[in-house]
Amino acid sequence: MSSRPRALWPLVAVFTAGYLAAYLLPTVVGRLAAGLGLSPAQAGLAGSLLLLSSAAAGFTLASRVERYGPRRLARTGLLLAVTGYGAAALAWSVPLVVAGAMVGGFGSGTATAVAAAGIAGRTDPHRASTLGLLSVSATAGVLYLTLPRLSVPEWLGGGHALPFASIALVAAAVWPAAGRLERGQADTGGRERGGKLPRLRSGLVLAGGMACWSLAQNMLWGVSGRIGLTQAGLSEVTVGAVFAAALGAGLVGVLGAGALGGRLGRAAPIGAGTVLIAGCIALTSAADGLASFAGGEILWNALYPVVLSYLIGLAASLDPRGRWAVLAGSASSLGVACGPVAGSVLSERAGYAGMGLVLGVLLVLLAVPLTAVALHTAGRPLVPGAIRRRGGAPAAVVAGTTGAAAGLAAPQIGAPEQVVAEFPVRAVPARLVRRRAYRPAGPDR
Repeated sequence: MSSRPRALWPLVAVFTAGYLAAYLLPTVVGRLAAGLGLSPAQAGLAGSLLLLSSAAAGFTLASRVERYGPRRLARTGLLLAVTGYGAAALAWSVPLVVAGAMVGGFGSGTATAVAAAGIAGRTDPHRASTLGLLSVSATAGVLYLTLPRLSVPEWLGGGHALPFASIALVAAAVWPAAGRLERGQADTGGRERGGKLPRLRSGLVLAGGMACWSLAQNMLWGVSGRIGLTQAGLSEVTVGAVFAAALGAGLVGVLGAGALGGRLGRAAPIGAGTVLIAGCIALTSAADGLASFAGGEILWNALYPVVLSYLIGLAASLDPRGRWAVLAGSASSLGVACGPVAGSVLSERAGYAGMGLVLGVLLVLLAVPLTAVALHTAGRPLVPGAIRRRGGAPAAVVAGTTGAAAGLAAPQIGAPEQVVAEFPVRAVPARLVRRRAYRPAGPDR
């Protein structure tokens, strides 16, 4: 087997196909309501079922990616996505559309699970997740700009056909990339590696925190259009322009996260970014004009992918096999699925401004455990030739610069600290120590 790392672009492509449905959820829900005559609550429920199916796939496959093989699972997920979303695009009956969307959602979740597990196995999972978010954001942006300009052929279904068909076409286009993934142990006759989930407490806190974090984000996202139209008094065209600008800000945020990389660690971007997002949500929910609504939406969408990329990277760092990355991503999908419904209920009870205040407080509280997990699992940086037990940083720098053997590459400053393996040592009997210490001097043997 070759030791060369596999190319990153197949994982990014599969990541894009898996996440695209969630990014297009607002237009999917809107077109379901317009094309099939559903109420907003019914259309939102259909979208939630799609995302719940996607989350179910992630929970089911979290520990099975290695056993079935990334290539096989990715192809299965893409096939389900093409079949399900394609059937939903062609169907006129509401039950058939919902059934197709759920089949496609399970395929999207399968592709996402493969991508998350693969990203966790990379040497730099944050860079891989950033590229994936950049790809899916750009793809969704192109579709958001293109779909309103296209007309629906008569042989297709209702107005919902275009977004479903677009997701299916993207999944079909990614199919060749899935062939570049590893075959996995099931295809090569190997045995699946067992073992419990590492860092169980940190992983559970992170998964639960990401579920609530995504829930808060999508509670506001689900009612943002109504806030702009009814509370801020803007026209539909103006609200659409604000959303387009916010999407562009999201792309800038992803690029910024990629440029920042690990310079600040994970704790600071996650903690500070979540607190700033809380302020943006409070500003947007209380907006009474264009300036406050646009400012809150644009800043919020610029910060959201930055924090999300670090959360994905943190989940990937907990387990190189990617199980926590898949589980945390599926928990996040649960929050995404329940967000619009929960946002509608809360806004009706407390009003938009009250909802924003509740969500802001929730996010500030969530910043504490998420930051704690990032600090607890970060570890200390490794400098060249670092000596863990003795010597400290000065001795390590000297060892790495003056005492390194020729031709041996020393670890770079800031690289993750290597795990120290503990070896059991059996005690030596005291009588043997005394006999060795007081043995008379004699000629060498």
